[in-house]
Amino acid sequence: GKWKGVILYHLQDGPLRFGELRRRLPGITQRMLTKQLRALEQDALISRAVFAEVPPRVEYALSPSGHSLRPVIDALKAWGERHQSPSQRTVVAAEPVIS
Repeated sequence: GKWKGVILYHLQDGPLRFGELRRRLPGITQRMLTKQLRALEQDALISRAVFAEVPPRVEYALSPSGHSLRPVIDALKAWGERHQSPSQRTVVAAEPVIS
């Protein structure tokens, strides 16, 4: 999915809750984010931690395999920034481009 790389990019800085991820990805639906997170978890690229609290808290983080993708994700981000059109450059300041 087109969102997987962006999700992995945002998780590089540390664990995030579902709502935090959703705010960082304004163009994604709740259903699509759930689907992409499940796929990344199934591929062992992220881990999901459920905390026994009221209300329940769930955090997503990169797994060791996910951390090994960091150089690839950074290279894709750098490539996207170098090859964007001038009209896209102002948008990138608010949201990273991972093509």
